[in-house]
Amino acid sequence: MEILEFFTKRMQNKGLGLEDFLKAVQPFGIKARDCYSQVIRFNSDEFIEMLVLDGCFIIELFRKFGGIVPFEADEPLINMSWIYPFFLRDLIRLENQIPFFILQSLFELTLLPSGEADSGPSLATLTLNFFNNALQRPNEVIAKYSNHQGKHLLDFLRSSFIPPGHHEPKNTYPQTRVIRCISNLRRAGISLRPGKEDSFLAIKFRWGVIEMPRITLDDFMSSFLINCVAYEQCHGACSKHMTTYATSLDCLINTSKDVQFLSDRGIIENYYGTDAEIARFINNLGKDVSFDIDSCYLAKLFNEVNEHYNSNWHVTWASFKYTYFNTPWSFISALAAFILLVLTILQTLYTILSYVHPSG
Repeated sequence: MEILEFFTKRMQNKGLGLEDFLKAVQPFGIKARDCYSQVIRFNSDEFIEMLVLDGCFIIELFRKFGGIVPFEADEPLINMSWIYPFFLRDLIRLENQIPFFILQSLFELTLLPSGEADSGPSLATLTLNFFNNALQRPNEVIAKYSNHQGKHLLDFLRSSFIPPGHHEPKNTYPQTRVIRCISNLRRAGISLRPGKEDSFLAIKFRWGVIEMPRITLDDFMSSFLINCVAYEQCHGACSKHMTTYATSLDCLINTSKDVQFLSDRGIIENYYGTDAEIARFINNLGKDVSFDIDSCYLAKLFNEVNEHYNSNWHVTWASFKYTYFNTPWSFISALAAFILLVLTILQTLYTILSYVHPSG
């Protein structure tokens, strides 16, 4: 609550009190209440007060971590290392969301009056910078979303990962099937390598290669993915990008060896646990989810990968290479077998020639 106390003192110096914030949010009360699927048991005044207190706290938190408002010397935010990771995960929990338009309304009220010093970055930029301490996205990515909007913080952050050109198609791809696991794809000559896109959602397939941008799996990212999938499953009108991505990972990864392969390729950066723990997490993440595979954003990619996989000559030649040339030892064995075969044929020919044309 110290954050709110510091915030209240600063606002009093500007001539703003709690009543001013309550009046600013009051017109949005009914609209905000309609944003929640569950019945809200607070009366109108209690509900507005809750939104104001939570919203002001979040805005002040973002401003402090964004360097706009200085930290106090004895503030727990800088003296207890566990607090920041706690807020990171807490603010993206699906059950903790408040409408983004409430945050925007409170944020605009706290801006410096026109003619004074610069009020600093937008709420969108402050939000992205706060979470970027965990996500480590490039500054140019943050700049592209300086005016980004969302239904709430979770949706705001989720939608900032959806890259241009990867929206769900209007025209469906009938009879789309999910892709095989990594070991099967490799036997069919399909390889995987890290992509260069900013978002891990931007998966591509070309010339027999699946390009997957790197994803860092840690406590925050695992919590973020879980809440995004839960949000997409709860809201029918919401796109299913995270659900589709989780399903694609679930298809690719069956065992810890698949995780190790993606880690060795630089596609997964593991700060979560063992390879087996990541495999278990991904398999649970993509379990029992619902989405329309024919109109998901990876539908075309799924079809292209499966078409390549089902191409007979691709599979035959790739399977031969995978079996006999996958390791140095298998290559040496194949080479030795080939030499032995050649020598056997030569010996047979020599025997036949000696019988047909005897030297005597």
